[in-house]
Amino acid sequence: MLRSLKERLEKELQELQRELRQELPREINRALAMGDLRENAEYQMALERQSYVQARIGQLKLRLADLSTLSIHDLPRDRVAIGSTVTLLDQETEAEVVYELVMNDDADISRGTISIGSPIARGLTGKRVGDAVEIAIPSGRKRYEIVDLRTVHDKERALEPGTDGGAPDGSGK
Repeated sequence: MLRSLKERLEKELQELQRELRQELPREINRALAMGDLRENAEYQMALERQSYVQARIGQLKLRLADLSTLSIHDLPRDRVAIGSTVTLLDQETEAEVVYELVMNDDADISRGTISIGSPIARGLTGKRVGDAVEIAIPSGRKRYEIVDLRTVHDKERALEPGTDGGAPDGSGK
């Protein structure tokens, strides 16, 4: 999970650096050749894009520096943390919901991935299977019971050849 995020961010960084060094200077020079800069929309757009690209490069470098300090070996093996997939039982509706806790860049609620910084993820972090949690969310309070947990360690073990799918009990869940 961390490796794929780092690779994706590094790829975006390389693309933006290439754009900043090669494409944008060409666009700016082409716009300069058109004459009057006060009324030159192409020139203004190129400068705005250049500012955006420079800012995004700065953000990506900071994000990659943050990621380099994270180690999968520092994550707990029996409690909810980043990379965990948690099955929750909603105490009000009796419905099960599954979330994977991911970095902000990977969060997509439609895929069941939530940011580690979200209220639900913060409320779950550090909890174990069987724990009941009450979480304040923008629309009120939610009460859940943690009924299943797959940590990042379980997922990595499931990817190893000859394993049972990563569940501690051998069930593959």
